[in-house]
Amino acid sequence: MYYEKLNRLFSPNAIAVIGASDSFDKLGYHVMKSLVKGNCRQPIYPVNPNAQTIWGIKAYPSIMDISDPVDLAVIVVPARRVPEALKECGKKGINGVVIITAGYKEIEGEEGKILEDEIKSIAEAFEIPIIGPNTFGFVNITDGVNASFTYEFSLIKNGGVTLISQSGGFCHLCGFLAMEERMGMAKLMSLGNRVNVDFPEAVKYFLEEDEATKVIALYIEGIENPRALFETIKSAKKKKPVIAYKAGRSEKGDAASRFHTGTLAGNYRIWKGALRQAGILEVNSSEELIDTAKVLDICPFMKESRVAVLSSQAGPGMIASDTIESLGLKLSTFSDKTQENINHLLPPFAIRTNPVDMGPAWYSPETILNILKVVAEDENTDGIIFIAIFASANLNLLADMEKIIKDMEPFNKPVIACFNAPHGVWDDNIKHIDGKKGIAIIHTPERAARAMANLYKISLSVS
Repeated sequence: MYYEKLNRLFSPNAIAVIGASDSFDKLGYHVMKSLVKGNCRQPIYPVNPNAQTIWGIKAYPSIMDISDPVDLAVIVVPARRVPEALKECGKKGINGVVIITAGYKEIEGEEGKILEDEIKSIAEAFEIPIIGPNTFGFVNITDGVNASFTYEFSLIKNGGVTLISQSGGFCHLCGFLAMEERMGMAKLMSLGNRVNVDFPEAVKYFLEEDEATKVIALYIEGIENPRALFETIKSAKKKKPVIAYKAGRSEKGDAASRFHTGTLAGNYRIWKGALRQAGILEVNSSEELIDTAKVLDICPFMKESRVAVLSSQAGPGMIASDTIESLGLKLSTFSDKTQENINHLLPPFAIRTNPVDMGPAWYSPETILNILKVVAEDENTDGIIFIAIFASANLNLLADMEKIIKDMEPFNKPVIACFNAPHGVWDDNIKHIDGKKGIAIIHTPERAARAMANLYKISLSVS
């Protein structure tokens, strides 16, 4: 019953916004904007006793005045009015609630904690799952439901990554990074104060109930019962990659966490070991989280740690090779057959062993892609880093490669590409190639190598 209600929360048939507004300086305005401009296909019911219409849609004095069933209520009224609004949601039979309003246990003083305890008690009485309070909301990109106060999240590419964050600000950071890096997402949400939906409940739902989610990314500050999260992941019936960025590592970060979400971050060394034991891959930056999640969503797993580096310029290829080896992976040694094919495709003055310098083939995208195909079939290679950096002499390289790639079979080994050019030169070509045929495009050779190393670590734990 609980997870059926979560399903109706994340994929509602109808949505009410309690505190909806036409005034730009109200959060209720921005939640309505997210739903309306985000092309929400479900009926939207603005609730505000002081308005006849909001965003051109008929408004209701109370959620009780809506005659049709409503699955999800987004509450954006002041903190003291939330308990009464929540009681009405319970009486109405709402399946799930998002409480965006802040001013609870994250603030100093007893009043906020008393209010949050009251909310929790009402939620228990009516068996209502709540996201929040003190949250930006959630976005279901799979079904086109933007239940947040940031419309721009509706522009994120649809994909398989779900981000569960303790921080709404981190969701914004990673959501915008995802747009910049063309990473496809299924869902993103901030748990806020976690009144009754915490990491274990959310992770279990997306691991076992949500088919659109292929990869789970976590941003964690601190939780009261981390063991429950780790046990949830260990015992999950479905194995999906789970990666995490743990904040609050320093003493000051620990204190900041207390004032952000009302929870201490805890001893980082203990967390580090526990994450590893639970099979969660820990990353160390926002970019690494996005890069790794993107690659996990697009690329197949690796069998072993042998990597080929194919680069149209020698320098970036050397950088990728150095990074690969520094992260514990190996540069593959090609089979005799593969080496013979590469020797046939490239002239003798090129470096034809791994890392391969494809510079002499600048004017022949067919040759470059033939080398990629040959290496992808190599029995001694488990993953490929494929690099092309713009120079005026290779202006048409990616446009020509795009045409050829359309007719190629998907690669059965991970191909992480690094295509770099000034804005406006290769942008459309990169967009059209990224995510196709099992190719994931990452910004720099170092980041591509780290994403490959993380892919290998995850491959060991889930395959």
